[in-house]
Amino acid sequence: MPDLRRRLEGALARAAGGQSAGSSDFDLNRHVAPGARKLRAAGVLIGVEDGAVPQVILTKRSSHLRHHPGQIAFPGGKVEPEDSGPVDAALREAEEEIALSRAHVEVLGTFPAHETVTAFTVQPVLALVRPGFAERPEAGEVDEIFRVPLDFLADPANYRIEGRRWQGTLRRYYTVPWGPYYIWGATARMLRGLAEWID
Repeated sequence: MPDLRRRLEGALARAAGGQSAGSSDFDLNRHVAPGARKLRAAGVLIGVEDGAVPQVILTKRSSHLRHHPGQIAFPGGKVEPEDSGPVDAALREAEEEIALSRAHVEVLGTFPAHETVTAFTVQPVLALVRPGFAERPEAGEVDEIFRVPLDFLADPANYRIEGRRWQGTLRRYYTVPWGPYYIWGATARMLRGLAEWID
């Protein structure tokens, strides 16, 4: 774990040193950027599970959800009144969504926030996860829990820019497909940030 820890801490340091203003769903779509608006706070957990092959934990959202059904996402969600902030929200949601106890998580820091088209400002929380937790997808929110090797996600060559027409306009977005999983949108954009900063 020491080498993995140094690698992740180095990514956090480079992100902070670059004084990035963060990322946005509009990075590739300035022609449809909404301008000033009220954003709601959220936090997501970029949990890197240590092991022979370090892996990032991701979820496939329930196909029955009203918003973003079936999409690939980090554990996380909006900041609720009982949360102390985005980090607390990410940890609480990870426990609720995949049964990841805080006892298995060591938060290392946060990356610059990401603004979504749905009016959230999402704080990516980078953490080491001790393997062996008794994972359990929350039936109402998560269809599947899976992992992607960190080295795959750390390689910028694995990312593509794709597009589709939505509400009469071409919208472009990042993708980083892995096996049967089509990782795209905000999740792929935040992972692309990780790929920019990690060595």
